[in-house]
Amino acid sequence: MSTGAPARLTLGPLLFHWPAHKRRDFYFRIADEAPVDTVYLGEVVCSKREFSFAPFLEDVAHRLRAAGKDIVVSTLALVTSEREVAAIRELAASGALLEANDVACVQLLSGAPHVVGPYINVFNEGARDFLIGRGAIRIVVPVEMPATSIRIVAATAGRAAIEVQVFGRQPLSVAMRCYHARSHNLTKDHCQLVCGLDADGLTATTIDSVEILTINGTQTLSYGYGVLLAELDSLRDAGVTHFRLSPHDLDMVRVAELYRDVLDGKQSGTDALQALRSMTANIPFVNGFLHGLEGLRWV
Repeated sequence: MSTGAPARLTLGPLLFHWPAHKRRDFYFRIADEAPVDTVYLGEVVCSKREFSFAPFLEDVAHRLRAAGKDIVVSTLALVTSEREVAAIRELAASGALLEANDVACVQLLSGAPHVVGPYINVFNEGARDFLIGRGAIRIVVPVEMPATSIRIVAATAGRAAIEVQVFGRQPLSVAMRCYHARSHNLTKDHCQLVCGLDADGLTATTIDSVEILTINGTQTLSYGYGVLLAELDSLRDAGVTHFRLSPHDLDMVRVAELYRDVLDGKQSGTDALQALRSMTANIPFVNGFLHGLEGLRWV
């Protein structure tokens, strides 16, 4: 059932490797123009990407806070080295609110308030309550979670908030190997950050030349954009309070405006969907997971 809490629109972490200046300007515009309540900063996919943007991070955070946005710092979905563990430990010591996307981060943050990201499998009340007991104040459920399970988990979450991704390519897996580097005949250790060549990911096709997945460094995403617009009201009724937009190389301010208008009852989901389609070229929309079907289906 609905919690009666206001709907909060969030902008998830940027999953793609954009040039540092483009990334800075993107967040500056989000700060000044986008009707989002919370912005997730931080690197989720590959720690090698962090260094180019580090000089701009303080200015970006200041601009977002000055605009009244809350900030959460996302962490890696796959922690593989002592250096990465040390970096998370340093972030935790800074007092920033972190999004834990790997169980190593959950362990480091035990007892401190934090957000649990969608890369940690929270599919039932037991997993939810275990993480809340360790300090989770918000849980972003996995994109594969059907609406029936979301309703069960959200209805009895107590003081913890539930967040659902409602726009953007859906993260499916993260691996030790870097597919992006391999596609350029490079190794992961000497990748030359070729993932930066594809601002919206590298399309993977079947042997029949059908676009099916998107490669982003070590990450695999859906090819289609996950779009939940018609479902916003039912998700709110289920107790979901936070609605995540995943950044892509398009006008995310306009995307945020469309979702905000639907959440506020100023525009119908049908009209917003039509406007969204005009912005996303030939990329298909998918919502199968929420409806208990194959993820690439559109209901």
